[in-house]
Amino acid sequence: MQASSEVVVALPLEVALHARPAATFVKTAMRFRSKVSVGVNGKLADAKSILAVLALGATGGTVLRLYAEGEDAPAALDALSACVTGLTE
Repeated sequence: MQASSEVVVALPLEVALHARPAATFVKTAMRFRSKVSVGVNGKLADAKSILAVLALGATGGTVLRLYAEGEDAPAALDALSACVTGLTE
């Protein structure tokens, strides 16, 4: 049985999830085998797809719900949470 986890984290106020920050986020997600998703205001996207992440249109201060399912789900969520809180323009 695979582990499934969820964590909630807010984007820094000065950072929108546009090209550069989104690329950093997606690269972090791709390091893991787990299926990783990100939710914003009821929309859910594959965290390993740059186009899907950009389409969320998340702006500074937006609350992101991160979901991971798989053997390395907890590690993926830890890394993604750290990534989000450390994002800069």
